[in-house]
Amino acid sequence: MASSLKCDLCGKPATVHLTQIVNAKMHKVDLCEACAQAKGVTDPGGFSLADLLLKASLDPEAAGSAEAPMGACCPDCGFTPSDFKKQGRFGCPRCYQTFAGMVVPMLENMHKGVRHAGKVPEKALRRRSLEERVAELEAGLAEAIRAERYEDAAGLRDELARARREAAGEAASGEDRAPAPAAPRR
Repeated sequence: MASSLKCDLCGKPATVHLTQIVNAKMHKVDLCEACAQAKGVTDPGGFSLADLLLKASLDPEAAGSAEAPMGACCPDCGFTPSDFKKQGRFGCPRCYQTFAGMVVPMLENMHKGVRHAGKVPEKALRRRSLEERVAELEAGLAEAIRAERYEDAAGLRDELARARREAAGEAASGEDRAPAPAAPRR
């Protein structure tokens, strides 16, 4: 072996090697057995993903940079940043606001953004749009009849019929159709 890797914390020969990819950049951490055990890396039950994400336990330079202020705790549940590091999750919804300074940089490293926008299947969006269109046309038709605008009402009636057919076709294409049960034999 030409050169052996040294522990990033104490300088002894490294036997545990961790690799983390953040913002498309690879970060490697090399630890000796003693430092790895001290940090809980070799114990799956004690290893905290939050520590790795915050880099506070493995990167001495980052220690404290992504921390909430010392002594900070959630006013609702009493959770502290060290509780989060130990458990890898918060105690209550208010923790996200209390420790936003610690959470936001972590989320920025993991996701495209820090606000969850959610996803809706495209067929569901189309079906909902059609249902809204049908409701608008029905209201317009009722108004046209009430105002005795019969030519407008006839046009709205035809458009409403087309929209209902389209909505029925969209609903049918989105459902899993089970075959009809066979008729009982006599």
